[in-house]
Amino acid sequence: MPATTQDGDHAIENRPAPQTSKTMKAVRFHGKEDLRFEDIPEPTCGPGQVKVKPAWCGICGSDLHEYMGGPSLCPESKPHPITGETVPLTFGHEFAGVIEEVGEGVSERFRVGTRVVVAPIIYDGDCGACQDGLVNCCWKNGFVGLSGWGGGLSEHLVVPEYTLYNCPDNVPLDVAALVEPLAVGWHAVNSSPFKRTDTALVLGGGPIGLSVIQALRARGCAQIIVSEVSGMRKEFAKDFGAHVVLDPTKDDIIARCLELTNKKGVDVTFDAAGVQPGLDQAVNSLKARGTHVNIAIWEKRCSLWPNDLVFKERRYLGVATYVKADFQEVIDALSDGRLDMAHKMITKRIAMDQVREEGFLTLINDKENQVKILVEGSGEK
Repeated sequence: MPATTQDGDHAIENRPAPQTSKTMKAVRFHGKEDLRFEDIPEPTCGPGQVKVKPAWCGICGSDLHEYMGGPSLCPESKPHPITGETVPLTFGHEFAGVIEEVGEGVSERFRVGTRVVVAPIIYDGDCGACQDGLVNCCWKNGFVGLSGWGGGLSEHLVVPEYTLYNCPDNVPLDVAALVEPLAVGWHAVNSSPFKRTDTALVLGGGPIGLSVIQALRARGCAQIIVSEVSGMRKEFAKDFGAHVVLDPTKDDIIARCLELTNKKGVDVTFDAAGVQPGLDQAVNSLKARGTHVNIAIWEKRCSLWPNDLVFKERRYLGVATYVKADFQEVIDALSDGRLDMAHKMITKRIAMDQVREEGFLTLINDKENQVKILVEGSGEK
């Protein structure tokens, strides 16, 4: 029997959408360095489901890792335990769009023409983590656009109601497509012991690092220090709210953090880089009883000397994506102006048939000048 999740008063069956004889365009991941813009069957709506026409979709670092290294997050030989799908899969998990069809049993909050943001986490609703409300830690978790159920790089897709959030009228749909990466940074700050009076060190000035900076700025962080090598991303970090930007190839990060905190060390560090030298610097920049927050997905095992934690009673905290409340809080912060710099993350806009050359290859070969490339869909703008 298919797994179900609870969404308000509705039990929603986690099952793939049925398909029709109609076809649509989609960007499909077939394997390492194999991305195709092709025709696939168009899905139809079932009970508890909503059909969405994407307006804008971002290209994520996770997409790049799959493309360059081959299927890792994407199921390959073994079907995903919830979606039942394997590659080839439609890419795109950072997107916003417009509802074009509503299935039976969907609440009245969602109607044809409603502007929505999609939270792409797929979860079973039954494991211990889900029972505790930690759907981001689901034992079988996956993502729309990486694990099945279509993706934002398509003309249409069908998702369960529980993935949808209303997009306020004053938030453009291109900015709404940034909610997913912004929610990652927001969740990291929410999960940490951060206080407004704290000094925070952020490792990395890419999309997630910039999301952390914006989340800290929105909460009035007293001092934000950023460690970043790229010249352009240093400028982005300053523009987005960092008080001090350091270069780990030139600056002694530990010494500078001690200098900037009256020899105490920083209160909290956020690792959005996932490299060994950065981890070493971050942990040893912490004050006694400070907290290191790991956001990065590491490509290989790292080493950590436990004594660096033990003798200063420091804490190491792992955080995974976001929970439901984070998504809504980010949408609210975009609407009320606390995340007023978010639109500057968009550095390029492309058409769906340009995704490989102008999107993926640009992010690989011109990383210095790019933060977030958005792909234009066919939905209302």
